[in-house]
Amino acid sequence: MLQPGVPYARPTQTLPEKVTLDAAALEVMTDFESTTAIIILPADTVDEAHSRMIQRAVRLLLVVDENRSVLGVITATDILGEKPVQVAVERGSVRGEIQVRDIMTPREHIEVLDMAAVRGAKVGHVVATLSKAGRQHAVVVERDRYGGQIVRGLFSATQIARQLGVSMQMTEVARTFSEIEATLAR
Repeated sequence: MLQPGVPYARPTQTLPEKVTLDAAALEVMTDFESTTAIIILPADTVDEAHSRMIQRAVRLLLVVDENRSVLGVITATDILGEKPVQVAVERGSVRGEIQVRDIMTPREHIEVLDMAAVRGAKVGHVVATLSKAGRQHAVVVERDRYGGQIVRGLFSATQIARQLGVSMQMTEVARTFSEIEATLAR
């Protein structure tokens, strides 16, 4: 019999507090082998997605189907930006009716980084990649033993800036990383 108040095992990943641009990229990657990915279903509302982000202190959720296959991603920028308003206006509905599937980035539009390349990369490479792509996040995939992809982790511009010890305003990514690089160069 299970005793009352018994906790359950939860993976924890502790990222180093401070890194430099020359540090290994793995030091700033959220690794889903060590940290649970935060997920949401496509039929959930954007308000539910926003609540989950706040509750879990993340700015990106993996959108998955009933088999936990990744269908896409949704970010805080998606939810708090113009997308929900545009969809509501187009449909003549209210924001509370907008579903994750309506504004998420589908998997076929997600740019990914290969885990094999990430293993040899530096934080500066990730910063440059995100900056060039104009992205706040990058999804990292690894090949399984059958050659298929599995989402292994992700990079977050916010997390990287925090670990670099640079304060950043939530503005467009390319500008943000220019600010990071300028601050670090001083």
